[in-house]
Parts: sequence; C-alpha cells; structure tokens
Amino acid sequence: MVAALNERVRALRYAANRVSLTPLLVRVGIFVTVLVGFLVAYPVEVFTARSLLALTVVAVLPAVGPRRVWPAFAALVMVGGWLLAAAGFDRPVALWRLLAVAALLYLAHSLCALAALLPFDALVDPDLIARWLTRAGAVVLASAVLGILLVWLGEAGGGRGFQTVTVAGLLVAVGLSALLGWLIRRR
Repeated sequence: MVAALNERVRALRYAANRVSLTPLLVRVGIFVTVLVGFLVAYPVEVFTARSLLALTVVAVLPAVGPRRVWPAFAALVMVGGWLLAAAGFDRPVALWRLLAVAALLYLAHSLCALAALLPFDALVDPDLIARWLTRAGAVVLASAVLGILLVWLGEAGGGRGFQTVTVAGLLVAVGLSALLGWLIRRR
C-alpha cells in the first residue's frame, strides 16, 4: 500500500513538473473571468464570506475541468445570480450590466473551449492565444454594438419600439443563418 501511494505521488510530481505556462495561464483566465462575472451578476447584498467562498469554488471548477460539465454549471450560476439580482432584489436591469455578464459568459466559454484543446504540457505559440482572444473580443464587441443598437431602436420607436426591435432581431437572425449556410457550403 505504501509503495502504491509512493508511485502515485511520484506520478503526480512528474505531471506537475511538465505543466507549461500557457495552458496554466488560460486556466487562470477562466477562473478570473468566471469570478468577475459572478461579482458583476450577483447583488452586493448576498456577498458574505461563505457565499464568496462558494462562488470562488464554483469559479475554480471550470478552470480545473473545462471538458466536463463545470463550464455549463458556472454559466448557470452566473445567470442565476443575474436573475436573483433582477427579480429578488429589484435591481433595475441596466444595459451595461447585462452586456458585461453576457461578455464574461462568452469569454469564459471561449477560454474553456481553448483550455479543453490544450494539454497541460503543450508548448503554444503566443500568436495562437492572441488570435483566439482577438476573435473572442470581436464577437463581444459586435454583440455589444448590436445590443446597444437594438435598445436604441426600441426607444426610438416609441410605442411601436418593441415591434421594431423584434423585426430587427429577426432580420439579424435570418442574416446570420444565411451567413452560416454560406460559410458551410464554402468549405
């Protein structure tokens, strides 16, 4: 039994010595993104030492297991915090907070996808990480601009603003579907 325990400790030490910096930094990025998302989504009134510890543990889970169910679990906890703030504590729905939570959800999801592809001992070109983050940043920026535009259309339409936003959203959905269909056929 002692020999088996020594063998496991030796294997763990060998694996820890092989960890490279880039996959580790991606996983730290996951942790920070999810934790900041929790801090933005949840109302300040629920932050106690116990709840912060629980949210920190939930933020660690997708960083440790990006291929498992933990990224989806962390996303649900973040969305649940935003719903708790809006419905349970009557916090007004602010556009900046909604966009920030959505952006942090997407960035965490994108970083989890990257981390799931990278083994711990991978040697990664920094350009790969830069291109990945640039693409994710472009998606976040385009989504934020589209969201702000739709809110502006809703306010500009007066009483018919919701109809304007609905039609604009449908046009965007049809346009994106056509773009995706064209990209798939182009391959």
